[in-house]
Amino acid sequence: MYADTIVGQRELRISLLVTLMARGHILLESVPGLAKTTAAATLARAVNASFARIQCTPDLLPSDIIGTQVFDGSTSTFRTQLGPVHAHFVLLDEINRSSAKTQSAMLEAMQERQTSIGGTIYPLPSPFMVLATQNPIEEEGTYVLPQAQMDRFLLKEVIGYPEPEAEVEVLRRVDHGASHAQSGPPGVSLDDVSFLQDLLGRVFIADAARHYIVAIVNATRRPAGVLDAETAGYVEYGVSPRGTIALQQVARAVALINGRGFVIPEDVKLLRHSVLRHRLVLNFDAVANKVTPESIIDAVFRAVPTP
Repeated sequence: MYADTIVGQRELRISLLVTLMARGHILLESVPGLAKTTAAATLARAVNASFARIQCTPDLLPSDIIGTQVFDGSTSTFRTQLGPVHAHFVLLDEINRSSAKTQSAMLEAMQERQTSIGGTIYPLPSPFMVLATQNPIEEEGTYVLPQAQMDRFLLKEVIGYPEPEAEVEVLRRVDHGASHAQSGPPGVSLDDVSFLQDLLGRVFIADAARHYIVAIVNATRRPAGVLDAETAGYVEYGVSPRGTIALQQVARAVALINGRGFVIPEDVKLLRHSVLRHRLVLNFDAVANKVTPESIIDAVFRAVPTP
């Protein structure tokens, strides 16, 4: 179902599957119209899970997301009305349009997988995955995501325009009325997803691979020791320990997708940009010289010896 609905976008499909298997959340950045919502809804249908879409606006309140208490006149009592975040897959469309207060309301849900309404804790369903989107070309009426919240996304995927051949296929499907997600039985069940998530922790990773991951992360924190002076001077802050954990979990998920029960260095490298680009903070000189986080990440991986 998934491959039949989404045309092209192979990296996006891999990133979504890795995020799901690793019990993470993903931030999607692209211009409008590149099938972000379709991909999220199709993934939810493929595993027979509930799906909720939240359109973020400056006037969106935290209670609009997590829920609130509503007075019931018939019983003269308050009852709890859960918000749309209580779904297996939650799409936060244009998250950078919501205020800081609303963005912070998502932190508990993303990190603790629970919400607090009227002093009562409500666990979120399992699996639970947040897919947030942001539009990089519109700045008016937007709020920059704080680094603490950016760090809670396992991956940040930057989606580019489709290849001409893929776009021609999109036109064909539009003409045949097949541009929307296919209906039909789900590919796998929620129990299958839970099994894969539990299986992820059993994927073997050698100490050499762990030392490799730590060496990469430490190189972003102390770039002067491994990079040339000009390149190292563009780095303001390196990757946090949460990024170290993310690299290991993503490498395990990539190995599992490729049918292996052990991690190899190529598994660490495959999604390196998606894991690290939003965790590496560059200074103003980098912005002025149009130096991208991806170029710094590639320089680090070239400098750190592969085991």
